[in-house]
Amino acid sequence: MKRIIVLLACGLFSTAIFAQEQQEFNQWSIELQAGVHKPGRPFTQGYYTATPSFFQGSLGVRYMFTNRFGLKLGAGYHSIEGNEDGSLPFKTRYMRYSLQGVVNAGDILNFKNWTHRLNFLVHGGAGVASLAPQEPKERDGEMMGHFIAGITPQLKLSNSIVLTGDFSAIANVRQDFAWDGTSKSRLRGFDGLMITGSLGLTFYLGNAPEHADWYGGATSTMEAQIDSLNRRVSKVEDDMLDSDQDGIANYLDKEPNTVNGVAVDSKGVAVDKNNNNIPDELEKSLDARYASTKNQNTGGSGLISDLLNDGYVNVYFKFNSTQPETYSLEAINYCITYMRNNPNAQAELIGYADEIGDVEYNQQLSMARAQKVMDIMVAAGIDAGRLSVTGNGEDASVDKASQPARQLVRRVTFKLK
Repeated sequence: MKRIIVLLACGLFSTAIFAQEQQEFNQWSIELQAGVHKPGRPFTQGYYTATPSFFQGSLGVRYMFTNRFGLKLGAGYHSIEGNEDGSLPFKTRYMRYSLQGVVNAGDILNFKNWTHRLNFLVHGGAGVASLAPQEPKERDGEMMGHFIAGITPQLKLSNSIVLTGDFSAIANVRQDFAWDGTSKSRLRGFDGLMITGSLGLTFYLGNAPEHADWYGGATSTMEAQIDSLNRRVSKVEDDMLDSDQDGIANYLDKEPNTVNGVAVDSKGVAVDKNNNNIPDELEKSLDARYASTKNQNTGGSGLISDLLNDGYVNVYFKFNSTQPETYSLEAINYCITYMRNNPNAQAELIGYADEIGDVEYNQQLSMARAQKVMDIMVAAGIDAGRLSVTGNGEDASVDKASQPARQLVRRVTFKLK
């Protein structure tokens, strides 16, 4: 029996070495436990122990092949004494060594669906044992086989330490002497029976975030794969979006905030052949009065100032929001470009809101929108001293019942000075 346990232990360690790098969780643990026991049969007449009685302790080294199954190599020590009133005095030492299979019953029963701190294991196996009487007469210990089975509740203290309890039943095979050691047993089969109860600590070894006892296993792996796939699909969807609706997907678009309706090149950049910072499509649609000699001679600066001052270029906002619409960022860029080309120019940013909601709140919202545009311009390098903000509150010039009309008044306009 000893040789079988040694061979099985060697097989366990060899398999563990090759499997360790393939797992996403820690697999090794060391278990220390101590507590009480109650030997059942056989006893010589006049000899017995307290219920329960001290002392027994155990040490185990466990390796989990998966999050649900592993093996444990364990050793236990029992001091069995006649310390109950009325029992004849005796003392016997019982030692056991076993190799056991371990099943993560908590994972099988889906404990993780309702708790991440409680779990329990089921274990069972076989091994060898030694029973050595000490008193009233000391004699050499006898060797025997034994079977052991039990359950181990767990309370997770941290990712490295677990508080455990254990309740086990041990059945000896070919136990010649009674537990007291004063007479031979005439029983056959499972000669000696013992029940144990223990408390202890389990220490997890490894660098992974968690041990197999608490790992989600196949379910977690599948969920992780699904999450990863969802993230990839979401990224593809985001990349394929065309935020500025210029016909170029976002992942290829170098100018993702092009004014809606203007012609762009293959990289999503608005066509501007005369390099006056105004898309050619927009420039062609302007009122003919802006094609003056003054505008042509100023390289477009006069044209841009007229566009800004006359309200052709505005920054628009979503309902109850201070975040500019993506397509409106180009309007801010017009003003930024103009002020860079005209270092002495100053600008007033005037915010508006629609008529939906409280008047006082809309006044604050219009001011916040103007301040948001100013913050963007300052972040783009325009000196804050060249900018001022005004909140004009509600713009009641459009039909309040029309949603598209209300969109037109949720804006910030520019006044150059």
